[in-house]
Amino acid sequence: MKARMIVVITTVGIFLACAAPNQQGPSPEHGMSSALQGLAHLVLSPLQIAAGLLEGIASVPYFLTTSIHEVNRGMVEAQAQVALDDTYEAAYGTKLTDVPESGDTGEVFRRMKHATESFQKVLKTYGIHDAERYILTSIDTANKEGFTLFAVVYRPADSIQVFDKYNPSSARNFEKQDRLFYEPFQKDANGRTLDEIVDWAAMPREDIKTQKAQAILITLAANSVIEGKKSPDYWENERRWIAGQFREITNARLAAVRNRMGL
Repeated sequence: MKARMIVVITTVGIFLACAAPNQQGPSPEHGMSSALQGLAHLVLSPLQIAAGLLEGIASVPYFLTTSIHEVNRGMVEAQAQVALDDTYEAAYGTKLTDVPESGDTGEVFRRMKHATESFQKVLKTYGIHDAERYILTSIDTANKEGFTLFAVVYRPADSIQVFDKYNPSSARNFEKQDRLFYEPFQKDANGRTLDEIVDWAAMPREDIKTQKAQAILITLAANSVIEGKKSPDYWENERRWIAGQFREITNARLAAVRNRMGL
């Protein structure tokens, strides 16, 4: 696995060295216009798809206008541990060859509980022994403004007691059926370390509404788990997000990913 990733990283590095991306990320006041400029006509090359794999779930918006079958071929060529065809078979019970270009087979998640169930199916199919410990989470405080903060989380417990993020004086108990179970918590109510962040993304809600986008998210999340990715920088960004800096965080995250993908 490591040898394959070295090949991918080396190849992508050569590609990015030859590319001429914008070296200056867009400022927060420019909103999403700079970070997502040109997406309507963006078709990723195989090397850009490989670069997107390395960036993890934050690269989802940049995959959306490339054919779902081209994305899958690029993932296979990059020797991804999990490609889109694996996700469609494991999570949706459908072969990718039977899936239309839209990626839609009639299964769209609206809650992170359901997203997590599909995600865990993919991890179990790959052979992750503790697949049930990995969950997909969201911070929804900016949903009305059109933005969501997502994370891939390793959580060692099926029930938790934590302090409410929005009312820190209140301890709450959450289990898998509870909506707020699918938010990350750095510590439990006793001050012990709880969640480990594997990967995270900040993106416009419009970019995650389709089954194609959700399948790409699950696929990238699975690869992040398998490759042992860690993202401790999430926690500071979550605090800023809840404090109202969601546009700045989304714009900066997308711009950084875009530059590293050579777009």
